[in-house]
Amino acid sequence: MNFGRMTAGIVWMPKVKEVPLHSPGEATAKREPVEQDLAFEGAGSFGHFHIFAYSWWSTLHLGGIEYDRHSWGKFAGARMDYVAEVLPAIILRQPVETDPWGDPRSVNKKTVPGIGITPLGLRLLWLDGKAVRPYYTIKLGMVLFTQKALSNYASYQDFSMQQSVGMLIRLNDRWDLRAGVSDFHFSNAFMVPNNPGIDEMMYQGALCYHLKGRRRD
Repeated sequence: MNFGRMTAGIVWMPKVKEVPLHSPGEATAKREPVEQDLAFEGAGSFGHFHIFAYSWWSTLHLGGIEYDRHSWGKFAGARMDYVAEVLPAIILRQPVETDPWGDPRSVNKKTVPGIGITPLGLRLLWLDGKAVRPYYTIKLGMVLFTQKALSNYASYQDFSMQQSVGMLIRLNDRWDLRAGVSDFHFSNAFMVPNNPGIDEMMYQGALCYHLKGRRRD
């Protein structure tokens, strides 16, 4: 007869300590949220410059929404933010009849509605985290009108450049009040033979909502 053979024993296997993929400091560290703001803004003319343009017989009022995002580091002690803007309401008051350079041939004025978009912008914000913060903003974009702007011989669309200075004043941990002055320039850069252009001195105000990032004390 054949008998099966059975063997019994004990096998010892040392326990190996698991090594974490990240160091404890890296595992507990949290990525800093990005500061973002949404500004509900309005602006209106109170005078004219003669910097880049000649015409000064028209006035401008606008309303829109501006988006600000802390996208870069610092420059000259200021936080650098990316800025974009949509202007769904632009109201231009200009002479009913003009010569090719935008000089009025009538004392009467007409209203020309328009819209604007500003995809390129930069904001420098000083004293970040304080209750009152000065800022400087420059924005580049385009405006489009339902009629030829500034002159009956000009164009429906124009390039725009805005430069502004002012203050952000904290209301609470989510809302700021913004007040400032700006130069709003637009012209068609000779897309047509006549390019009157304008530089509006404007007051501006906005309510700014803090979208994301750490709550401010």
